[in-house]
Amino acid sequence: MPQLHLRFYFALLGSLLLFTAMAFVLLHLDGAPADCHRIHVLFSLPAMAVIVSVLAYPVARRLTSRLERLQYAVESLGAGDLSARVAVEGHDEVAHLAHSFNGAARRIEQLVGAHKRLLANASHELRTPLARVRMAVELMKESADPMRKAGLDQDVAELDSLIDEILLASRLDVVTATHAADEVDLLALAAEECARYRNVDLDGAAVVVRGDPNLLRRLLRNLLENAQRHGVAPVVVHLVRHRASVELTVTDHGEAIPEDQASHLFEPFYRRVGSTNGGTGLGLALVRQIAERHGGTARYVATSDGHNSFRVDLPLSGA
Repeated sequence: MPQLHLRFYFALLGSLLLFTAMAFVLLHLDGAPADCHRIHVLFSLPAMAVIVSVLAYPVARRLTSRLERLQYAVESLGAGDLSARVAVEGHDEVAHLAHSFNGAARRIEQLVGAHKRLLANASHELRTPLARVRMAVELMKESADPMRKAGLDQDVAELDSLIDEILLASRLDVVTATHAADEVDLLALAAEECARYRNVDLDGAAVVVRGDPNLLRRLLRNLLENAQRHGVAPVVVHLVRHRASVELTVTDHGEAIPEDQASHLFEPFYRRVGSTNGGTGLGLALVRQIAERHGGTARYVATSDGHNSFRVDLPLSGA
């Protein structure tokens, strides 16, 4: 498929060849005086110009109309219409530009939507622990009840965790590149995190991935926290090495999550129906963001025996 600059080049070249051929024929007509040849040429030049203009106009108009639609979409996006998109027509530079614009517009819409959800939900989620902290402070005297103090400490820790996860989620939304690209032994990292919990078994082969060790540690920790908080012991962490990727699964023995709820598990601030075990609602959303940041995927899978399994696939280092 000719590119845009080649189309203009071939159109110009064809016009010149047509002009040359017609001029040659007119100047070499048999039986006509030389003066007559010149008169014919003089009169034919404007006619050829009109013909070329008429034939070239539809092509030029089609190209410019595509650019006008792209300009309108850019102006609409700049005016705040984040759903603005433009049709991708053809395979030339204008089509590639339209494709790039659609990708950029889609990413902007996702970023703005994510931040709106975070801000809206964070303002709501922060009110509950803050209200409890304020009430506890008002009620606390010099000889405070130890249980009340423990509850206050838990509320503060919950608030601190929520703020930390909100900030991390915002950073992952805005920054698209992973700053740290270290060689990370995923099995060793999993062993360190599993040691922090009871009733957690780890098995699998040693595998090395390239990425941010702090983010990968957070991914593992959030999966284990989710299993401890919402699942049923024992929890099994399993690493399987494939040809170009590693499969990390965290499985608990709780009852499988219904399909209509499972599809929302990785959404920010989503809590399962009837869940009373607390949590910020951002843990699994961060798991998916971190996995995608490292070129992988994260999803929920119900096991064949009706239990819960969260699966993360990551590319191997050097794959």
